[in-house]
Amino acid sequence: MKLSKNSPCWCGSGKKYKHCHEEWDNTINVLKLQEQKVPDHSLIKSKEDLKWIRKAAKINNEVLDLVQEKIHAGMSTGEIDQLVYNYTIEHGATPACLGYEGFPNSCCTSVNDEVCHGIPDFNRILKEGDIVNVDCTTIVHGHYADASRMFCIGEVSEAAQKLVDVTKECMEAGIAAIRPWGHLGDIGAAIQELAHKNGYSVVVDYGGHGVGNDFHEEPFVYHVGVKGQGMILAPGMVFTVEPMINEGTYRLFIDADNGWTSYTEDGKLSAQWENTVLVTEDGVEKLAW
Repeated sequence: MKLSKNSPCWCGSGKKYKHCHEEWDNTINVLKLQEQKVPDHSLIKSKEDLKWIRKAAKINNEVLDLVQEKIHAGMSTGEIDQLVYNYTIEHGATPACLGYEGFPNSCCTSVNDEVCHGIPDFNRILKEGDIVNVDCTTIVHGHYADASRMFCIGEVSEAAQKLVDVTKECMEAGIAAIRPWGHLGDIGAAIQELAHKNGYSVVVDYGGHGVGNDFHEEPFVYHVGVKGQGMILAPGMVFTVEPMINEGTYRLFIDADNGWTSYTEDGKLSAQWENTVLVTEDGVEKLAW
């Protein structure tokens, strides 16, 4: 239905359409005529949505700060999960992972050759030289924020440290490639170029995703791609950038026993960093990191 200029905007801002998203819609309609893939209104977060997403992000960031403060050799991944659960609940939020499609814990802890979805365990003790990804998603008022960080346990090998550092640089390169009215493929192209330049592979079985009003939304964010291709990145979109970079092959397999944890096929190291970002009118804003 076509809105009149003085109608309330479809985004729920309470503003008149002409003062809110009329220009946005005009740009989208031009891009449609150019046969570009464009987001629909359901992928655009309102100011009310963003208020709650930011609150979820604040707690999520604080949870990961707490993990960073406490993590050490001799600690179990089960203890990390307990920290995440306790802090989240004590601050009036909910850990999104807990019970999600049967996942048994409040966060994912992926160690060394575990690519993602590692299940915390009180019998899994971190040791000097390990690298571990802790992935948390927090719900506040039905809104979600998602991020993960890598942690090096004590002194790690030069190769492990390089992988962790370059993976973070890959995520940051992907985020730096985001432009309002740019393309989704720009993100993957930037990540892929930097990873391959350093002799690493990029996992293709998993990617980033829209987030905010649900845990996983459209679009799927590929971490490989071609610049100038893919969905248009319109202001108001919220999604994760979370490259998983492998020391060896990009191929992986999923643990047949728990049905969740992915491992590198060749047993070499894997690393991942994840941020939740918002496409703005003039760039990008990090919400959760």
